[in-house]
Amino acid sequence: MPIDVWLNAPLAESAARASELRSAGVDGVFTFEGAHDVFLPLSLAATAGVDIMTNVAMAFPRSPMHLAHTAWDLQALSGGRFRLGLGSQIRPHIERRYGSTWSEPVERMRDTVLAVQAILRAWQERERLDYRGRFWQHTLMTPQFDPGPNPYGAPPVLVGALGPRMTEMVAQVADGLLVMPFNTERHFRERTLAAVDKGLAGSERPFEIIVEAIVAMGDSPEEVATARLAVRNLLAFYGSTPSYRPVLEVEGWVELQPELNLLSKQGRWAEMAGLIDDSMVDALTVSGTPAECAGQLRTRFGDSASRVCCYFPGYQVADTAIADLVAALR
Repeated sequence: MPIDVWLNAPLAESAARASELRSAGVDGVFTFEGAHDVFLPLSLAATAGVDIMTNVAMAFPRSPMHLAHTAWDLQALSGGRFRLGLGSQIRPHIERRYGSTWSEPVERMRDTVLAVQAILRAWQERERLDYRGRFWQHTLMTPQFDPGPNPYGAPPVLVGALGPRMTEMVAQVADGLLVMPFNTERHFRERTLAAVDKGLAGSERPFEIIVEAIVAMGDSPEEVATARLAVRNLLAFYGSTPSYRPVLEVEGWVELQPELNLLSKQGRWAEMAGLIDDSMVDALTVSGTPAECAGQLRTRFGDSASRVCCYFPGYQVADTAIADLVAALR
């Protein structure tokens, strides 16, 4: 199972950090839409000899043409190692942070994926560009703006999803699913995989399932305890978001979501983390030594995921521990 790691470094150090992670044995690096741009670090890491991926770039504020051009160039720069991972975000962020439009997220994402794919086909397969969707129309491609076929082929388009409708749609039209990190094995198996099966509906086309796991890892009990404490803050943040309610629901923790949401609106972040008990950390993360974490990853996802993205939020993990995790997983 290939393993990807969050490219967490200052922009100017992105290439060096990607090389360090490659030396530790990881197969790829990913970025997400946080405090910095999601694409720029990958442009620097593209020549480090690792796979690169956005996990995820927000789709709705961006034109499919912008996404296609950026994906095309990163695919060429990396020698065919790029995956374009897209996400929808929640309404307040799309409207109030990005100043963009939110409506019908499943259908809007479907239209975005199909539009990006149509543009990529127009370049790669020399098709006439004539995409007319509900939200996007792309009908003009003159030679000055056509990059021509990519020597490494068109990059795959993947989408992050949690709910059943979005997940089913992703399986219908995208090249792969990015499983959101706030998840449990039960939710993944009972709801995510069921929605994927429904969306594929017997199709034999290639389809990737890439899971992102929150990892609380250390070489000693003290380091593991520190990591578990750090991830509680992230779990509380995710749990406060209504979009993640289904994960809590399937585990019998649904009453916790409105309580976390209220505390988040009051800015009482420390109290939120205190509501995340050890059983929740155990279910929502993989935790322990590198060998223990590798075992949990394989048990939870080894029979269904094509690769796994490991996320170490809020604490420092040594490259030697990452190397041990990769070796144990293999």
